[in-house]
Amino acid sequence: MSIKLGDTAPNFQAETSLGDIKFHEFLGDSWGILFSHPADYTPVCTTELGYTSKLKSEFDQRETKVIALSVDGVEDHQNWIKDINETQNTDVQFPIIADKDRRISELYDFIHPNASLTATVRSLLIIDPDKKVRLIITYPASTGRNFNEILRVLDSLQLVDSHKVATPVNWENGEDVIIPPAISTEDARKIFPKGVTEIKPYLRYTPQPNT
Repeated sequence: MSIKLGDTAPNFQAETSLGDIKFHEFLGDSWGILFSHPADYTPVCTTELGYTSKLKSEFDQRETKVIALSVDGVEDHQNWIKDINETQNTDVQFPIIADKDRRISELYDFIHPNASLTATVRSLLIIDPDKKVRLIITYPASTGRNFNEILRVLDSLQLVDSHKVATPVNWENGEDVIIPPAISTEDARKIFPKGVTEIKPYLRYTPQPNT
């Protein structure tokens, strides 16, 4: 199965380091981040989970739940979390899915045979409150993900859902945003009271609307 942007994230039941879950119930009305790891007790994964744990307050502010997945079992997850907490100076509070039979990994297309027949690649999905997949990003096993970029995209998605805007290259929260071409400049001046800067008829900026 290949999941594409706009698809409904498949539901599943699973064991995790924090007990059994039903995925859609776990997400509730929140945004969600589901990300896979090649294996427990691996160095890059240890740094990723540690850093993600340190971002807990950032995800809480964005009403976003985080859940990881690895093809190892619950006991390994729980013991590995102790290592993560020790080496990364944190306290991992989000669940890690146990997927020893690779059922969920195959459901979400997290195993790429040309990379590994058994381990998951570093895939990450952002899922909105309607359970729609809004971002899919996949890294090679040797490269740790940039979770500051994940926060940036999350900010963009939440802003775009609240206002009729788009975000430009390298946009950061608080910077000017782009007015989509479907909105005329005349209408834009009514919609965006902070002002409209027209560079070209198709390229117009406005200060970020209040969120």
